[in-house]
Parts: sequence; structure tokens; C-alpha cells
Amino acid sequence: MLESYTENRTRELFDKIARDYDRMNRIISFRMHGIWRRNTMRNMRLPKGARVLDLCCGTGDWTLDLADAVGEGGHVTGLDFSQNMLAIAHGKVARSGKKNITLIHGDAMALPFPDATFECVTIGYGLRNTPDYLAVLKEMCRVLKPGGQAACLETSHPSMPVYRELFSFYFRKVMPLLGKLFAKSYDEYRWLEKSAHSFPGAKTIKNLFEQAGFTDVRFRYHGGGAVASHYARKP
Repeated sequence: MLESYTENRTRELFDKIARDYDRMNRIISFRMHGIWRRNTMRNMRLPKGARVLDLCCGTGDWTLDLADAVGEGGHVTGLDFSQNMLAIAHGKVARSGKKNITLIHGDAMALPFPDATFECVTIGYGLRNTPDYLAVLKEMCRVLKPGGQAACLETSHPSMPVYRELFSFYFRKVMPLLGKLFAKSYDEYRWLEKSAHSFPGAKTIKNLFEQAGFTDVRFRYHGGGAVASHYARKP
């Protein structure tokens, strides 16, 4: 877990990079981030009419995909701690014309919902930027209905020789330079590299899901292990 940035400083970081966040994701992931999200969605098999919570929703891309999946009879709540990221998400939702989305400002470690509220909770590229991973997973479990599903899409650590070294070099050296070139945010993307580097591997995250009270926990790698999707159920 990160100690170099406080929660308030992390919020300030995302407020600063919000305007360029979507473009930088496309550049950094070579446009693969959308494919990984859609693959995760296919494995979730969300039912129509479900109530879904999208934690750390950022600029709202996964929120919008979830709203499509659950249909007009369902509802998606997107929650994020960055007001600037939410402002962009609000714009996307307004342009989409979707009426089954609510966006709120909040803390992933202290969710403002009663127990057993949602059929599904998701978190995409947000867990690693929280101060306490286990606390977030416990909150996700708390607000899920029995039998409900959780899904987490997050960076991981490739294990293949050579590729592992190339991936590490790209994240440590190239990504911050791309941040400086395209978003004038070298320090911010240097810190995001550190957050990805310090984030546990997929097997450790699986164990944390189980500690949080989930069962049937499984994960699938993307991009040669650069990213992992975790899926779990609340008993």
C-alpha cells in the first residue's frame, strides 16, 4: 500500500489529470484498455434489471457500459472521490441520454449505502489507488446482496522473462514521459507507475477477496499478465 501520497493528495492528482485521463489511457494501453474491459464484461454476464455500483468510476466509461448491460430496467451508480473526474463523467452521461445512471461523490472505503443494496459491484483501475485494499473489498462485500457478484479490473505483474523486463521499463521510463508530453503531468504519471508497481499480484488480490468474505474467487490475465480481472461472489 502507498504511503508517499495521502488520500487528499491522491484526489488532487486525479483532479489534475482528469482532462487528459481518457486520452492518456488510450495512449498508454495502446487502446487495449477498452478491450480488456469488454472481455471482463462478457465474463460477468450481468442480468438485465440489475442494480450495479461502479466504484472509482472516474470519467464513466465502465459506468456507461454497465448501464447498457443492465438495460433500462436496471440502474448503475457511479462513485468517485475526484470531482473533476465526475464532471467529465456527468458530461458523458448527459450526451448519452441514459436515464439509468446516478453519479455521486464518495469514499470507496466508507460507502454511503445500506447493506445488501446491489446485485453487482465493480471497480476498474481504482483499487490500487486506495489507502487500504482490504477495507475497500470489505465494503464491496457489505453492500452486495447475498449471491451478488464483484468484479475488479486492475494492473498486475507479468511473469514471462523478457516481457516482464520490457513491461517494467515501459512503465518506469516511458509512461511518465508520455504523461509529460501529452498531459504535462510527469510527476503524476510517475506516481501512477509507482502505484502499479507496488500493487500486489493477482494471486495476492485473490486472497484479499477471500479475506473480505467473498467466495468463488477467480481471476484472468490480460495483456500477458499486465492486467488482471478478478471475479467473486458474496455467499
